[in-house]
Amino acid sequence: MVFKRLLGSLGVGGPTVDTVLDPGAARPGGLLSGRVHLVGGTADHDVEHVALELVARVETEHEEHGDGEGVVVFDRHVVGGSFRLAAGAETSVPFTVALPWETPVTELYGQPLGIVLGVRTELAVAGARDKGDLDQLTVAPLPAQEAVLEALGQLGFGFRSADLEYGRIGGTGQQLPFYQEIELTPPPAYAHQVNEIELTFLAVPGALEVVLEADKRGGPFSAGHDALSRFTVPHEGPSGPQDWNALVDGWIQELVEHRASYGSHAVYGHEAGYGGHEPGHSGGSGSGIGVGTAVLAGAGVIAGGIVAAEVVDEVGDFFEDDSDDDPDDGSAEEFGGDGED
Repeated sequence: MVFKRLLGSLGVGGPTVDTVLDPGAARPGGLLSGRVHLVGGTADHDVEHVALELVARVETEHEEHGDGEGVVVFDRHVVGGSFRLAAGAETSVPFTVALPWETPVTELYGQPLGIVLGVRTELAVAGARDKGDLDQLTVAPLPAQEAVLEALGQLGFGFRSADLEYGRIGGTGQQLPFYQEIELTPPPAYAHQVNEIELTFLAVPGALEVVLEADKRGGPFSAGHDALSRFTVPHEGPSGPQDWNALVDGWIQELVEHRASYGSHAVYGHEAGYGGHEPGHSGGSGSGIGVGTAVLAGAGVIAGGIVAAEVVDEVGDFFEDDSDDDPDDGSAEEFGGDGED
């Protein structure tokens, strides 16, 4: 989705900017490429810089005001600048930038997960900045992420929801100010032990940390509680033949059976605990939707009808709402800062 918007701070006759991303989904830690097309206005202008901001719609919890949503800038790259744009002239600025390893996944097997990311272009001219061009960013999972989700789907877990939560998971190497949370409904084998499983991926170069949290059911004489475990695998998966279903099922068994083990956090290793992250993962609501051959494909599709329509509507609303914001109102940095290359 591409918006062409006049540089509002310069008024009628200012230059316009249109960013076009190369086709296909990006991947966490991978490269994002495209071009920023500029068209000069009715007068010459000195372009100070052209920058790209990666933004995400993130849920946040306020003690006083309850839950809410905000737009977080989670990465920033200056891709061009310091040139004169003549009146009516057209030019194109190509770019290739690296995505953070913790960039959330927005789709699985082409099906949207309901996560909304965008690439917003900032054009600085004559001391004024405009952030009027916003494009949807699609991110597919890394092979190890896909393998974990595939195994969960084949083990019978169903997809409930996915969102981005503002905050940090304690005890991890998390870098971004938010984390992605995928909520899953348990299969019959675990339904008597847990209400749901919450999954978070934290990727780094060469490895993938998998954080699992169980919303455990209470018994006749005990209240329910949360249990949390962490596991690590390389991006390409374990060396040699590996039964991902058995590996992931072992993780789930350890999580729900309280077999906490503390110590080194090695590849294929784990750290387990109970409630030890901040802020607490929020529980989802609504009925679970069967996930299929991955957490999406075997039992159906994550977005095979009503859910798909809702996801499309949410994405459209995000970009439409953002395009109406004042270019300099700072709303995109309400909950998070940015780092500039």
